[in-house]
Amino acid sequence: MFNEIYSIIKALSDTDGISGFEDNVIEKAASLLSFCDKVEKNRTSGLYAFIGDVNAPKQIMLDAHIDQIGMMVTDIDDNGFLHVTNVGGVDRRTLPGSIVTVYGTKKLKGIVSVLPPHISGESDKVENTDKQYIDLGLKAEEVKEIVTVGDAVILENETVRLLNNRVTGSALDDRAGCAAVIRAAELLKGIKLNCGVHICLSSKEEIGGMGAEINAKRYLPNEAIAVDVSFAKQPGLGDKRGLGELSKGPMVGISPVLDKAMKDKLIKLCKENNIPYQPEVMGGSTGTDCDDIIVQNGGIHTALLSIPQRSMHTPAEICDLEDIENTAKLMALYVLAL
Repeated sequence: MFNEIYSIIKALSDTDGISGFEDNVIEKAASLLSFCDKVEKNRTSGLYAFIGDVNAPKQIMLDAHIDQIGMMVTDIDDNGFLHVTNVGGVDRRTLPGSIVTVYGTKKLKGIVSVLPPHISGESDKVENTDKQYIDLGLKAEEVKEIVTVGDAVILENETVRLLNNRVTGSALDDRAGCAAVIRAAELLKGIKLNCGVHICLSSKEEIGGMGAEINAKRYLPNEAIAVDVSFAKQPGLGDKRGLGELSKGPMVGISPVLDKAMKDKLIKLCKENNIPYQPEVMGGSTGTDCDDIIVQNGGIHTALLSIPQRSMHTPAEICDLEDIENTAKLMALYVLAL
C-alpha cells in the first residue's frame, strides 16, 4: 500500500537540497511534475507548476517548502578537518558520528567527529555545531583541492520504509509536504477544473521563508494551502497536549492568523469523506510558509495542513505514509470543491 506516495517521497528525500542549495531537488521535483500545464524552475523561489484554468476567478496556491536543514563549511584547518555552521535548525545532539556528504568539486563522504568521553571527561556534553568537526580522511592539502569555504554539507540518511506504513529519512521536513502537494496534483490530473492551481515548492523556508513570500507576490492567488510537518507524540513527552499522532491524519491548523472559513471547509471535507484529521491550535503565527503568504497582495486567505512527524530536524525523521496520502486527498478535494 501507498507505493505511489512512497516513491515520490523517496525520490525527493534522497536528493540533496539544503536552504540556498536547492537546485538538485528542484530538478527532481520538476520531473515529477512534468505532467502539469506549466513547470518553471527559479533559483530564488523554488519550483512552480500550474494546472487548471488560468482565467478562472478563483486561483489557489498549494505550497510546501522544498529545502532541508544542513550545514556549510566555514574553515578547513591544518589537519584537514572541516569546521561548519548550521543552515537551519540542526539538532546538534544528533551530529556526533553522523555520516555527511560534502558538496565540493565532487561529493565526499565524511564523519562528524568529537572527542571521545574517555578523553574529554564529559560524557553528557554536546558541543555547539561550530565545535564539531568533519573528518574526510584526507590531508589538508587534499581537502583544499576539492572543498572550499561555503560548500554545502548534507546529513546523510537514506529514506526507507518502516513497519506500519511509516517512513524515515533525513529530509522529510518538508519533502513529505512536497510529496503531498505533488500527489494532490496527480489526483487532479485530467480533471477539468473551475479554478487555477498554482503549485509552489518554495525555497529557503528553514532560513526565513523567502521563497514562499516571492511566490505569493508573483502569482497572486486568492487562497493558499501550505503543507508542512508538525510535532507528533513520542516517548519522553509525557502527556504534553496539542501534539499530533502518527496515523491519525493531517493536522488542520487553527490560529488567529489563518482563515477560519478555509479551516472549517477542510474539516467539513474530512468528515464528509471519512478522512481522519487532528486539530492543531496555535495562539499566533504558525512558524511556517503561511506567515509569509498571508500578508502578500493585500492579504491572502490561507490555511495550514501539517503532517505529524517524530524526531524533527534529525537525520531520522519519521512520518506516516497514510497521513501524507490523506493530506494529498484533502487538498485535491478542496480544489474540486472550488
